[in-house]
Amino acid sequence: MMQVAVGTTAVMASQAMAQAKVDEKDPQAVALGYLADTTKVDAKKFPKHAAAQKCSNCQLYTGKATDANGGCALFAGKLVAGNGWCSAYVKKA
Repeated sequence: MMQVAVGTTAVMASQAMAQAKVDEKDPQAVALGYLADTTKVDAKKFPKHAAAQKCSNCQLYTGKATDANGGCALFAGKLVAGNGWCSAYVKKA
């Protein structure tokens, strides 16, 4: 019985870690210019940004296009906002 409880706790802990959202102040997020809201991207700093570009239609996004948050190949184990953006954006084919 104790092994089941320990195993269940470990699974729940790993799921909670996988569900952590990327913090915009995280060094990697800052380096990539990640913002959880694509409409707040600084056009002067990122002149190639377009309003239609967002994580949910990026090739690196592993969630469904309709998901509010999903995985990203650049931020392993963390979620990015579907409406977010970063400078590594590549339009999904």
